[in-house]
Amino acid sequence: MKIAYFDCFAGASGDMLLGALVDAGLPLDLLREQLRGLPLPTLPGESSTGQAGLEGFRLEGASERRGPMTGTKISVLVEPAAGPRRSLADIEALLTAAQLPPGVVRDARQVFRRLAAVEARIHGIPAQEVHFHEVGATDALVDVVGALLGLELLGVQKVYCSPLPAGGGVVHGGHGPLPLPAPATLGLLAEVGAPVVPAPVAGNDIGELVTPTAAAILTTVATFRQPAMMLKSVGYGLGTRDDPRLPNVLRLWLGEEQATVGMTEVQVLETNIDDMNPELYGYVAERLFAEGALDVWYNSIQMKKNRPGTQLNVLAYPEAAPRLVALILQETSTLGVRTHILRRWEAEREVIEFESSLGPASVKIKRWEGRIANVAPEYEACRALAQRHNLPLGEVYRRVEAEGWTRLVGETP
Repeated sequence: MKIAYFDCFAGASGDMLLGALVDAGLPLDLLREQLRGLPLPTLPGESSTGQAGLEGFRLEGASERRGPMTGTKISVLVEPAAGPRRSLADIEALLTAAQLPPGVVRDARQVFRRLAAVEARIHGIPAQEVHFHEVGATDALVDVVGALLGLELLGVQKVYCSPLPAGGGVVHGGHGPLPLPAPATLGLLAEVGAPVVPAPVAGNDIGELVTPTAAAILTTVATFRQPAMMLKSVGYGLGTRDDPRLPNVLRLWLGEEQATVGMTEVQVLETNIDDMNPELYGYVAERLFAEGALDVWYNSIQMKKNRPGTQLNVLAYPEAAPRLVALILQETSTLGVRTHILRRWEAEREVIEFESSLGPASVKIKRWEGRIANVAPEYEACRALAQRHNLPLGEVYRRVEAEGWTRLVGETP
């Protein structure tokens, strides 16, 4: 599985995310071409590489230096009138009309909905009445869509992120002077329980290290922990500020995820429910898995007043727990969720796809101490083969398992 790890030792902004993606191997011309799917006003002119100007904006990239490091600086150039105060409805309409991959549109909607929700809480107004200033401008819209597009174009399947450093001082934005970190940034980080650390250099005037745009992107798509990975490439994205105390650089690590072996820490979330429509339980489990739960299961229990009830249990990494708790409270009738920390041993696991005698198949490989301990056929692939060949599913399982063992270790178990 191809993964990305954003190493935000000096913070993060939208242009730094774009720069890191390009520096790590994303062709800038390909990003330009894909961003033409955004329905924005025409901006005439030529880019620095001679490519025709994009609609409403133009991407330019340059190799620059920040402190001891060299990386890519991406600039989103817009015409002076291309920065309207957009509402959430305006941005949703733009995304609906965009010719972009469905996953990019989905995630971009989620980014701006979360931004609207946190701004609404800060200003005490409904989300639909929020008018974005900086984060609704064309350059911020391109930052969000461009970062999501870049991850997809690079084939990234999972995103991770380091702890984010707090800034210091005051920033002057569309709402007037604001303390740093900006309220919107803090609200987004708090919503998912993202780890925040002090600025790596002393001083209360270090400025804004994490922008609301970057916070919205990272807290929407990333898991906040450093994964075990086989490193393939590294990209350096540069911000605009050049402070000698701290290189304004974001590092992106790209590679293949490596399952860790040994003891890990996991969190168990559990709650007892006796007043919810049983039809909803399946949907809740699906949502929990989609939000990063490692496992979800239900137990039948006896509750007070002799009522039969259901205990919902969720297993997750600790950094995913806050958003899973929020989902449980939103999607079920429970009033509270219990949590406790466990430690568990984990074997290495990997899914291998291969061409079996029946067609495309896949098996899950379990390794312990470097040796293959088990080869288990993947259900969906076997189900498709059984239907295609009109064979019993059990027979397909046996054949795929045997062929998987033969291909991997040269013999059947």
